[in-house]
Amino acid sequence: MFIQRTNCRCILLPMLVLIVSASVGAESGGVVSTKDPATGLLSWKYEGDGLGIELLQVPPDFIRASYSARDLPATVSEAVATRCVFGTIVRNISEKPLQYRVQDWRYKAADGVEKPIKTKSEWLEEWHGMGVRFSWSILADDSVFEVGDWIQGFTTMPEPHGSVVDLLVVWSIGGVRYEKWLPNLQCAPAPLPG
Repeated sequence: MFIQRTNCRCILLPMLVLIVSASVGAESGGVVSTKDPATGLLSWKYEGDGLGIELLQVPPDFIRASYSARDLPATVSEAVATRCVFGTIVRNISEKPLQYRVQDWRYKAADGVEKPIKTKSEWLEEWHGMGVRFSWSILADDSVFEVGDWIQGFTTMPEPHGSVVDLLVVWSIGGVRYEKWLPNLQCAPAPLPG
């Protein structure tokens, strides 16, 4: 009897881990969130329908420091640092070319209203109006990439630090359009005073 229970435990424990893992993925719609133990920052990852996407919290102080290191005016760094910013990595994990357009993406904040994402072209127009010829950092507006290709950049929303948003990501593969809501993404917290 004791041997049977030991064998049973050996089988049940891995099965229990699989069941718990599956239910966590199902509850979050396949979006997996993690917390970096060193920084405390959160990230979210989704893979499905040929798309791999990862979103990482970007603290405002990081934006200020990286833009300042490139001698950008404070008006440029503050325009981005005062928003909700996610470092965004998009991967083509399909067997065909993948395309996305940020102008098709939407987000919802606490008010539940769908709002557009500010595109790289819109940022560049604003920055060029300030006399700044800087194009690095913001996720490209529109991209087509081959199998295994990836791209990264910032995705920005005019929401307060620490707020929670849902992000609608839209992409197409072989003429087929896909949509996925990534729920409960928490914007990076505001820096502590002092």
